[in-house]
Amino acid sequence: MHCRRLILTAILLLPAIAAQSATTVENIRIWAESGKTRVVLDLSRSAEHSIFTLRSPDRLVVDLKDVQLAKALTDLPTGVGSVRSIRSGIRSNGQLRVVLDLNENVRSRSFTAGPNSQYGDRLVIDLQRAGNLQTVKRASERYTPGRDIVVAIDPGHGGHDPGAIGKARTREKDVALAISRKLAARINAEQGMKAVLIRNSDIYVDHRERTAIARRNNADLFVSIHADAVDDRRAHGATVYALSTKGASDEEARLLAERENAAVRVGGVSLEDKDEVLAEVLLDLSQSAALSASLEVGARVIRELAGTVRVRRKNVQQAGLLVLKSPDMPSILVETAYISNPDEEKKLRDPRHQSKLAGSIWSGIRTYFYTNPPPDTQIAMNSQRAPDRQVRHVIARGDTLSEIAERYNVSTAAIRAANRMSGNNIRIGQTLSIPVFSGS
Repeated sequence: MHCRRLILTAILLLPAIAAQSATTVENIRIWAESGKTRVVLDLSRSAEHSIFTLRSPDRLVVDLKDVQLAKALTDLPTGVGSVRSIRSGIRSNGQLRVVLDLNENVRSRSFTAGPNSQYGDRLVIDLQRAGNLQTVKRASERYTPGRDIVVAIDPGHGGHDPGAIGKARTREKDVALAISRKLAARINAEQGMKAVLIRNSDIYVDHRERTAIARRNNADLFVSIHADAVDDRRAHGATVYALSTKGASDEEARLLAERENAAVRVGGVSLEDKDEVLAEVLLDLSQSAALSASLEVGARVIRELAGTVRVRRKNVQQAGLLVLKSPDMPSILVETAYISNPDEEKKLRDPRHQSKLAGSIWSGIRTYFYTNPPPDTQIAMNSQRAPDRQVRHVIARGDTLSEIAERYNVSTAAIRAANRMSGNNIRIGQTLSIPVFSGS
């Protein structure tokens, strides 16, 4: 009888125990700035989520697995920016659904962030008007309208640091510099873009100084070029990295610790005179936006690389790499190949293969910026005006849409729009209308 009572008591307590152990949404915060709306769900601990959009009317739906609203969260915040209102409910499968009713068609990005000194686990959702996705902008900088897009190119290693060394004694630092120079030449040949080489000779530059040089040149993107090495000589292929959220948190903590003793700046804004909470918010906003943009440009680059060389991973990888830890600038690291693989080492020594690698990286960067040009750049201004003339191009064998775009100095997006194309597929004999601008 006593045993039965214990079992009955345990059964009655199960819902309460489950409720105590479930992840909860402690708070929902929302704000809008510079045309972007950010929604943050403060969680009791990390949780799995999925996100999708619905039209007519426009809504963004967030489903959270094994999550419920905290009992104290009785009132959801009112709409701000692109969000008209926020509502929630429990689905039949027990998942919490949060719905953002939208004022307009938006593009969304979501990511999770770990605890920091101010907040615990968070789910962050960024919304920006569709067709107007911008790269990270530094708030206090003033550019002349029609400026060039600046890409900082960092040849890995250098000087006393040779990097990895292949079986044939090929040094990573030499390969990285050769590919970086070719990449810089491609960028400098593009009207409206400019390359900055972090090093243009066999010298060593400290990791933090590399990003500092990029920031001093107001770079819109930081690209670090390397050649990987492992013990297994069979390993092969290219990989693209962006910073992991853990690495981002580590760097954020370091910058906050230094802000009172050094001229720490984020996006051109000094943190020296900001209180700790404001400084942390500025860092969090800037770095999460940079991470999101890094993943997008990295995806473009790896897609182009996969079309010309073997790739090790088809998706952008994330790691806490020091050279990628700039809080306000999209940054990627490209491992072009495995120098420890004799076949790939031989290719890395070949100037023609170096050009092929540089061309693929360049194509990814170019596609990204023509799709998402910073609004004060010449490329953005060109995209907003009507073309001066239309050129008819007949597709020949071997043509690709990206090569045609490069030939006429226009974006693939502009060609698709002019021809009402939904993708990049073209066929031999097809006639394309190419929008051409003066100066192209």
